Amino acid sequence: MFRAFGTALLGLAMACSTAEGQDYPSQTIKLIVPFLAGGPVDALSRVVAQQLQNRLGQNVIVENRSGGGTTIGAKAVASAPPDGYTLLVIGPNIAYYPVLFPDLDFDSTKALTRVATLVTWSHVIAVAPTVPANSVPELVSHAKANPGTLAFGFGLATMPHIVGVTFKQAAGIDIIDVPYRGGEQARADLLGGRVHINIAPLPQLLPLIRDGKIRAVAYTGPDLPDVATMTESGYPQVGFNPDVWMGILAPAGTPTAIVDKLNREVNAVLKSEEMAPALKRFGYEAKITTPAEFEVFFAAELRKWPPILKATGLNPQ
Repeated sequence: MFRAFGTALLGLAMACSTAEGQDYPSQTIKLIVPFLAGGPVDALSRVVAQQLQNRLGQNVIVENRSGGGTTIGAKAVASAPPDGYTLLVIGPNIAYYPVLFPDLDFDSTKALTRVATLVTWSHVIAVAPTVPANSVPELVSHAKANPGTLAFGFGLATMPHIVGVTFKQAAGIDIIDVPYRGGEQARADLLGGRVHINIAPLPQLLPLIRDGKIRAVAYTGPDLPDVATMTESGYPQVGFNPDVWMGILAPAGTPTAIVDKLNREVNAVLKSEEMAPALKRFGYEAKITTPAEFEVFFAAELRKWPPILKATGLNPQ
């Protein structure tokens, strides 16, 4: 009797989940982006939102909630109803919350469900024209000859922050850290001469490099002609390739049927002809996974980043 009752309950739960997947979505879906508007993640999210909207037949909007090293936006999604209507676009930032933000009032690894990966990319390291360096060895030499005079601008708790601190420690140089709410503010100050070094996805800096407003000294990936990689420059520990991934997460407890449906639709968007020009323009490479594959990948990221961050001596909070 009890076995039959349990089987009936399981069948009812599966039926409800299937129904939820069939009915979903019936209202606007919100993509929370924990970065400033205008940046690479924001731009990617808006293209994905438009394509998802076309496929799902419901509005998909982007809402920027920057600050707190991306934790403000992440918490907003973690505390939202698990119904598939509030989603988070984020990358490896969330994998190093336990190190950088040990006092968070939510467990980012358990409060969010992995839905779909989006893209990967690598970074370029650039300097202001006033910095007499055309390569990483020249930059290191100049920094060592002038300790405490160069300023490195970055978005707080972003991957450029981590890459920069890793590089600073590996090279043994004394440069000033200047944190911002987002990388766009750091790049504005790079152009204004208030900071001297910036790290960003190549598409964000390429126009400035071509116009001679800044100078590329290294690329963390393998495919930028005429610019040495960090490994070639003598710093393989900084040459994470790719540096960054982005994916979509949902509140824990979101029905499997909804997660699976979102995953299928996101993957279809990434494979579409409409998405190809945007990926090329942004310098991104599509990363397609199932929810289960995303879980495995995410678990590996949780193992990867804490030792790297702890090795840099980066201060929490």
